[in-house]
Amino acid sequence: MCHVGERAAATARAGERGRGDNFSAYTRSNAERGPTERGSIQRREAGARFETHALTWLQRQRLVFVARNVHCRGGELDLVMRERDGTLVFVEVRARTRAAYGGAAASVGWHKRQRLLRAAREYLLTYAGEHGALPPACRFDVVTFEGGRLTWLRDAFREDES
Repeated sequence: MCHVGERAAATARAGERGRGDNFSAYTRSNAERGPTERGSIQRREAGARFETHALTWLQRQRLVFVARNVHCRGGELDLVMRERDGTLVFVEVRARTRAAYGGAAASVGWHKRQRLLRAAREYLLTYAGEHGALPPACRFDVVTFEGGRLTWLRDAFREDES
């Protein structure tokens, strides 16, 4: 079963850490948090800003928003969009401040693609169950941010390539 939204994301993250109170990490002040936890929260907030920027940009390209932060057993889908022709588009958003290690696009390696494929398969099964129909055609896009520049890699990879 896939879960959509920030609350589901917070619950899943807190559950992974093994906390009894799912929101305890989010109710403490920065002073009460350790440096590692502060850095983790700052990265999540920065990631959310990049996802929002990518979402706005893709909507200007005439893609229609479907879902954001979809957590499935297999992994997470940053954005789910729909093309005008009905194609479902799974979008991975990546940002890097430096181009070290190949940059943002290169960070979507084999393991990350496998997690995205598993999450998309589960999403499509959930979609078919909810709508009682075959899922639409789909593709995987990557939106990267490097040095303040957005790059949209349409059809960045396919299931049969991975």
